[in-house]
Amino acid sequence: MIKSNYESSIASLMQQVENHKQRLNALRNEDRSASNIQLQPKDPIDYPEIAAKALQAVSNTQMESKTIKEAYERGEDIPLTEVVLSMQKSSLAFESTLQVRNKVLKAYDDIMNMPV
Repeated sequence: MIKSNYESSIASLMQQVENHKQRLNALRNEDRSASNIQLQPKDPIDYPEIAAKALQAVSNTQMESKTIKEAYERGEDIPLTEVVLSMQKSSLAFESTLQVRNKVLKAYDDIMNMPV
């Protein structure tokens, strides 16, 4: 009786080991087939163009804010809340641009100061 319990436990463990081996081999085969795939980006990323568009958007926000502020100063029917909101948007866009610039310059300095 004890012998049959051990035999069934051993058989169960051997079956589990065999199942794990099969899963491991399947994963290895998937890894090999995945490593043969060459990923190519569809379109190359044009960072200067992205940066130029972002700067143009900030400039447009500032110009819009200036236009709304000047219209309010001339006495046109523009709510003060709209003026303040546009000025805050402009300020936030400009501050964000400055932060990005500072981080890019810091990264550049870090790279230039790396020992070779």
